[in-house]
Amino acid sequence: MVFPRPVAFLVAGATGAATLTAASAPSPLYPVYQRLFGFSAFTLTLVFAVYVGALLVALLTVGSLSDRIGRRPVASGAMVLLALGMLLFVVAGGTGGLIVARVVQGFAVGAATGTVTAMILDAAKDPRRGSIVSSAVPSLGITIGAVLAGALVEFAPFPRQLVFWVLAAAYLLLAVLVWWIPERTRPASTDQGPLWRALLPSAALPSVVRPAFLALVPSIVATWALSGLSLSLGSSVIGTLLGVHSHFVVGLVLGAFFVAGTIGGAVSTILPPSTRQWFGYGTLAGGVVVMLVAVMATALPIYVVGSAIAGLGFGSTFQYAVTTLGAAAPQDQRGQVFATMYIVSYAAFSVPALAAGLATAAVGLEPTVLAYGAFVVVLVLVAVIAGPRTRRSPAAR
Repeated sequence: MVFPRPVAFLVAGATGAATLTAASAPSPLYPVYQRLFGFSAFTLTLVFAVYVGALLVALLTVGSLSDRIGRRPVASGAMVLLALGMLLFVVAGGTGGLIVARVVQGFAVGAATGTVTAMILDAAKDPRRGSIVSSAVPSLGITIGAVLAGALVEFAPFPRQLVFWVLAAAYLLLAVLVWWIPERTRPASTDQGPLWRALLPSAALPSVVRPAFLALVPSIVATWALSGLSLSLGSSVIGTLLGVHSHFVVGLVLGAFFVAGTIGGAVSTILPPSTRQWFGYGTLAGGVVVMLVAVMATALPIYVVGSAIAGLGFGSTFQYAVTTLGAAAPQDQRGQVFATMYIVSYAAFSVPALAAGLATAAVGLEPTVLAYGAFVVVLVLVAVIAGPRTRRSPAAR
């Protein structure tokens, strides 16, 4: 038995959103962990960064495995591993326990990310619908994680554990449901060599995809670097620089960026193709500038507005990248293409944030945030220069 295509598409989308929920669920808890376990801002970003390190290892090893053995076993195994990661958060009693939980969680997300993105596109009725959902689920999932965790920490019993119990149960359910998503038809005649070779660390792109991919790298780095700052030091920025002390409000402010990202991805699809990039780049850079002004003025409402504008840019820019790469990638290599895309994405998600943690200890939080924002704006300008090559590529059209 398999699900009808609409149900399969819904389950695949829910799995994609749930996967990224794990990324943000600990974020409202970081200040709590920091006070409870007594670690520094650098250690906080290290806890964040080891997650991405494990995620990149997974993308480099099992990221394209679903192209060989099918989407379902990889997705199901990743959901079970995510559930284990959530349980490790429940029992974490110090910095070491948090790091172990983040490593397990990161590997699980890395195993799932490219696979579930390809699964969504495989289950979609048409490529446009698949690209909309696959580009929207990261921001949607991150929003759910931040707001859910903030609400449960602020208002529910067992504030450090309940959110992880809830997510563990959801992942175990999804681990079962993905087995009823129809598998794509794989060419039987393709000789890809022994299966173990697929597990060797690798990151590769079909030659037809490379020009568009290289032109998109600056915009991918800009969007994910900004989201990395939000989920690592974002709680500290909102609490320390903007004076917010409610965990729920912190979760809402973090969520504003990613809710807007979901909206931005949807809005981008109804714009004329010639304006999609400019809408994304303009709102991304403009929103970051507004956020920086808000930090300097200690103005929370302006910061929320800037986050929402930047979020529109995050969603629309990433949606454009997914659409372009999905159109260019051969179907039997989509897992590999999206795994490579997420390698770049998550490297941008973690490395600048880790550098920001070091800089915070050296020069302070506010100068670090201002410099980080300027870095993102510069990347957007580089993306604008690279943009004409993307528009000339067949995938972009």
